[in-house]
Amino acid sequence: MSWKRSGRGYHHGNLREALLRAALDLIAEKGPSGFTVAEAARSAGVSPAAPYRHFRDRDELLVDVALRGFELFAEALETAWADGAPDPRTAFERVGRAYLAFAKAEPAYYTTMFESGLPHGATPELREAAERAYAVLRRASETLVADLPAKGRPPASMVSFHIWAFTHGIASLFGRSDEGRRKLPMSPEDLLEAGLLIYLQGLKPKAE
Repeated sequence: MSWKRSGRGYHHGNLREALLRAALDLIAEKGPSGFTVAEAARSAGVSPAAPYRHFRDRDELLVDVALRGFELFAEALETAWADGAPDPRTAFERVGRAYLAFAKAEPAYYTTMFESGLPHGATPELREAAERAYAVLRRASETLVADLPAKGRPPASMVSFHIWAFTHGIASLFGRSDEGRRKLPMSPEDLLEAGLLIYLQGLKPKAE
């Protein structure tokens, strides 16, 4: 990052990036609704008016934070899925662990993405990034369901929603690194593994 000083204050070589980083720090400290654009400007070392060159208000700044978060999130899930190698079940569990790892490592992104009240359709770019992340779970579910007997096979979309809700619940309640984390006598990863085992076992047809 490059900083330049003039008689009127500091100017950042990449103002948009500086404001995003400042917003992330403030979100980590106060939550997505606990700071103002002026605070982000002050944290970035620029004038209170500077952010409005890029962002109309705080919500627009939060949309950019959420967009960056979903882009990173989608990349992490896609890497974890790895086209279902070496087998769909192992890859599926790996995706769940990547979900938990992201929530723990990036709580500011995570809370902005899921707990700020922003609609995922706030911008076409945000909607596309969010859908890209969910698409990994959908592909994984489709691959798992395809191995089940056709008779009684559940819809892949239903399975993906179930697994998403389950994994997201663990991440939100037990897998975060901030003060929102709940106490649990087992690790979030172990809870995820046990839950997936029970759920996937339940998808198998009963012997007649």
